[in-house]
Amino acid sequence: MSILMPARRPVIALHGGCGVMSRALLSEDEWADARADIRNALEAGYVILSNGGSAVAAVEACVVVLEDSPHFNAGHGAALNAAAEHELDASIMDGATAIAGAVAAARAVRNPVRLARLLMTRNIPMMLAGPAADDYATEQGLETMPQSYFTTPRRVQALEAMRAHNRLGTFASESEKHGTVGAVALDCNGNLAAATSTGGFTNKAVGRVGDSAIIGAGTYAKNGVCAVSCTGQGEYFIRHVVGHEIAARVQYEGRSVADAVRSVLAEAFNPYGIGGGIIAVDPAGSVTAEFNTEGMFRGWIDAAGDVFVATHKDDD
Repeated sequence: MSILMPARRPVIALHGGCGVMSRALLSEDEWADARADIRNALEAGYVILSNGGSAVAAVEACVVVLEDSPHFNAGHGAALNAAAEHELDASIMDGATAIAGAVAAARAVRNPVRLARLLMTRNIPMMLAGPAADDYATEQGLETMPQSYFTTPRRVQALEAMRAHNRLGTFASESEKHGTVGAVALDCNGNLAAATSTGGFTNKAVGRVGDSAIIGAGTYAKNGVCAVSCTGQGEYFIRHVVGHEIAARVQYEGRSVADAVRSVLAEAFNPYGIGGGIIAVDPAGSVTAEFNTEGMFRGWIDAAGDVFVATHKDDD
């Protein structure tokens, strides 16, 4: 006689980048619109989960909404590099199979996370970069856009500000430098998944690739352990292989996901004064959202179906 296991209650969480600093950075309407897009992204993923869909499909759908929003550094609204151009990174990972897909330095695909998901289904190649990524997207029927589509007035202003900082030898705020979007999910079958997407950091070197395209650094998922998506200075996430490091501390040291996230953030970022943020979900559906900056766009729908959306520390 077979025994049917009860379905788990699904959970989804996202971040829209850390370093959300002064409330004067945006108008009240802009803050409200950003929060609305966070909620819309969560709901796009949660409707898939609540209908029995996969965690992979949910995180993809969630990130697509954020890529289409002008309020986040991914897709439409991505940062401009040193040549005043957009280069887009993304990755996605299935915790059930360890299968993943990634794209680096794409310049035309409207939704890089969709291309990462497509590469996941093809398995080889797992990652494509630069013009080859955009060519593959076109061949496979994914929507591509001119560079002007990704540009917003806010990103133009950020590039001008970064160039001014470089001339004057002054320091830029976290919000002027970079941002990322990402999502993690637990589906009704207990499967975990994570996805991350970014335009990199403002005025970055042409061709620079950050952690958002690197499985094990900015994105990681493993069933029975955790799903992780990161935001902040990508080089530090790569050096410390942050996504995998968190999972390793949970799996091999028996730590809680929350403790593993906090300890990695403290060790890899705090001593250097580097801003970073991490969202994660464990197999029981507990969400962790940690950051060492003034704020982080974040939100989740928990196992009870309750929605939480926040931007600053005091929102907690």
